[in-house]
Amino acid sequence: MLQKLTREIHFFNTHPLGMRMLLLTNLIYALVMPIVELFIGAYIMRNSSDISLVVIFQLAVYTGIPLTFMINGFLLNRQPIARLYSLGMLLSGVSMFAMMSLDNLDTLGVFFAGLIMGLSYGFFWANRDFLALNTTHDANRNYYYGIETFFYTMTGIAVPLAAGAFIATTEKNGWFGGNVNVAYYCLTVFVFALSVFASILVHRGQFKNPRKLPFLFLHFDRLWNKMLGLAALKGVAQGYIVTAPTMLIMSLVGKEGALGLIQGIAALLSAILLYVLGRITFPKHRLLIYGIGCSLFVLGALLNAGLYSATGVILFVLCLLFARPLLDIAYFPIQLKVIDVVAEKEKRNEFAYIFNHELGLYLGRLFGCGLFIVLARYVSEYAALRYALLVIAVVHFMGWFMMRNIVRDLKA
Repeated sequence: MLQKLTREIHFFNTHPLGMRMLLLTNLIYALVMPIVELFIGAYIMRNSSDISLVVIFQLAVYTGIPLTFMINGFLLNRQPIARLYSLGMLLSGVSMFAMMSLDNLDTLGVFFAGLIMGLSYGFFWANRDFLALNTTHDANRNYYYGIETFFYTMTGIAVPLAAGAFIATTEKNGWFGGNVNVAYYCLTVFVFALSVFASILVHRGQFKNPRKLPFLFLHFDRLWNKMLGLAALKGVAQGYIVTAPTMLIMSLVGKEGALGLIQGIAALLSAILLYVLGRITFPKHRLLIYGIGCSLFVLGALLNAGLYSATGVILFVLCLLFARPLLDIAYFPIQLKVIDVVAEKEKRNEFAYIFNHELGLYLGRLFGCGLFIVLARYVSEYAALRYALLVIAVVHFMGWFMMRNIVRDLKA
């Protein structure tokens, strides 16, 4: 075992410094993401009787992301990319502080806190995507995203378990005078401390800014337009699956302790699978991996709709824990390959496509979140969580056919 571990570390060290530093930075920040994504929703549900506030928060996040992508594009001409990248990580802690400081959770306050989180994600993902593009090439991107997704999945085991247990134990034992929200404040401080550490680490990567070229365009190559369509379908699913697991578990299974436990159970097997896939698969396997991820998403939604019980929710979350990383490990390398091809063909700044791709995601997310809010407020939360989720999964599955078409164009 030790020999195998040493061999894997040696293989990791054979890759460029920039790629290794980016992965290490993302490992540190991966400890932050489960708290931000999972327990913010739980905090809103605990302190509000309006379930749609969770989706309003997420919609605000999605609104802030493309706005920040555009601001980031202009700032890259003046500021080092590492500084902007670290700013995004630090803002995640600021957003959580803003949320915790609200006396009463209302639509405006939740939207404002979500907008700050959107700024955080915008600076983080805009620069992370460019750095991933700039420090990798097509042959090692399966490995890069396998390792990165492995990091995020492994922290998805430890962080939800630890944070969920901390919150549940605080409530059970009456710590902090029985005020559970203090446990959330402690988690917020933890998030901010990790963000500072990751921000320091990223400056060791010696990353280069993109070329100083225009990045705002209206017309693109036909291949890129297909990629935008795929991004929109991905965004529709994201509008639901970022928040749906939290709401389903809180409604049908239990509180934060169960929330963290369920997330952690399947994540271990998922992490091992993803590391192996990233290590042994090649570009030709991406379409198959994406199809398996889409199928698991549909299967989980079917089980949830058919059972709509604690058992159905657990099965859905288990399917989703495998589906999301499989989708990412296939999707992102294809996205970067398309950017490589069209940027060379159109002689444009690569960041132009990263920004435009985010707009495609946003349109899909807007539709996904908007559909949930309309159903939850004007039909029923039951319909939004049981049946609409299945429709979203089936629509997302259509993306496999679009990806197949894109892969064929890349080979042509």
